Amino acid sequence: MFSFDWSIVVRYFPVLVQGLKMTLIISFVATLIGISIGTVAGLARISRQPAIRTIASVYVEVVRGIPLLVFLMYIFFGLGSFINVPAFTAAVIGLGLFSGAYVAEIVRGGVESIPKGQMEAARSLGMTYLQSMWLVIIPQALRAILPSLAGQFISLIKDSSLVSVISIVDLTMVSKNLVVRTFQAFEIWTLTAVLYLVMTFTCSRLIQLWEKRYRSFYA
Repeated sequence: MFSFDWSIVVRYFPVLVQGLKMTLIISFVATLIGISIGTVAGLARISRQPAIRTIASVYVEVVRGIPLLVFLMYIFFGLGSFINVPAFTAAVIGLGLFSGAYVAEIVRGGVESIPKGQMEAARSLGMTYLQSMWLVIIPQALRAILPSLAGQFISLIKDSSLVSVISIVDLTMVSKNLVVRTFQAFEIWTLTAVLYLVMTFTCSRLIQLWEKRYRSFYA
């Protein structure tokens, strides 16, 4: 008869929490990188300068066309053949660049969804192009892209599990090691799945709360 060994959960929960902390740190740093690069790349995609548009487009298309696992391996092992790239650095850069390519498309779509008359009205008031973008266009676009951004960042938390292939001791790596040690795969992976679910659900609820406050503030 099937039985769930709760003693395994109680015994190794603190160990999994240590891996959870690393997952949260990597996800947070990668999110900051993704937002920064994605915003710049998204605005560059609609730039009036052909060279800037081309560079941004190449970045987005190349990164989106490569699986994240291959991308992480390339940064850690490929670039690591020429320069010393620590595993943590490779993880956050890889996840950040990968996420940034998707954020760029979200930002581009959000900005292009704003009527052109908004930009024309801002420029007629004496604002420069940059002032018009940051003070008029982007605040409106952010309202439209918040749900998509939330989905992207939740996906980033789940995608961070792949950093275990480059020897990062995150939640997934800790779980693998515990399964090898205890042979209790069902209990360990069930607890791991619950911890990932708690992270993503909490993140989703916080973003929804912020979205509601943001929308009410700009209503």
